[in-house]
Amino acid sequence: MFKNLPLVTLLLCAMPAMALDFSDIATEGQIKYMKERPDPGAYSYESRVIITPASLVSGSVEIATCHYQLDPIRKVVIVFNANRIQAIAVKSVDKMASAEVKNNQVVLTDVERGASICIDLQSKALDQVGVGQYRLNAGPLMRRYFDGFLPMAAKLRVDWPANMLVVEKTMPSEKEGIQVVQGNDGVQLDMIFAGKMNAQIYLKKPD
Repeated sequence: MFKNLPLVTLLLCAMPAMALDFSDIATEGQIKYMKERPDPGAYSYESRVIITPASLVSGSVEIATCHYQLDPIRKVVIVFNANRIQAIAVKSVDKMASAEVKNNQVVLTDVERGASICIDLQSKALDQVGVGQYRLNAGPLMRRYFDGFLPMAAKLRVDWPANMLVVEKTMPSEKEGIQVVQGNDGVQLDMIFAGKMNAQIYLKKPD
């Protein structure tokens, strides 16, 4: 699954395995938050970002991403922000013919239902927005189906050394379908939604 951070995910989906109600599908410009998935076991995305003391100077972070339970399709292109991405490495693949890194893209071919891929990244993804203040952007995350968007789950985890940063706010904030868990060494967003999601995490050095 992190508008300006490293990731723009284009998932062009085939017919989902489980029938969904029309109310479960979001249209362009719409986001629907969901307490529970109407299609449990379908596509999900996970991302873990590591922020180090050096990241606060350089803006560069390490990111581990995984896409699970992909929908079957001949070709999927995962596109990363060319102005930010510094390195891409495919770590694991399952149930697909190939996964090839091409510049700022990873191209998947002959993807079977239930396929997965994990990709490690290095990206200049941390923006300083004030004195001791930072912003991490995630997305857009989506599961596109023709002119609409199917439900998906996304887990966004950010880790840093204990007491180095605190969370000012997250966008979206906690609500039905969005769970935010904070600690002195990180924050995690667990999201269930349909639509095109851009998430932002605002961080600052502790007073």
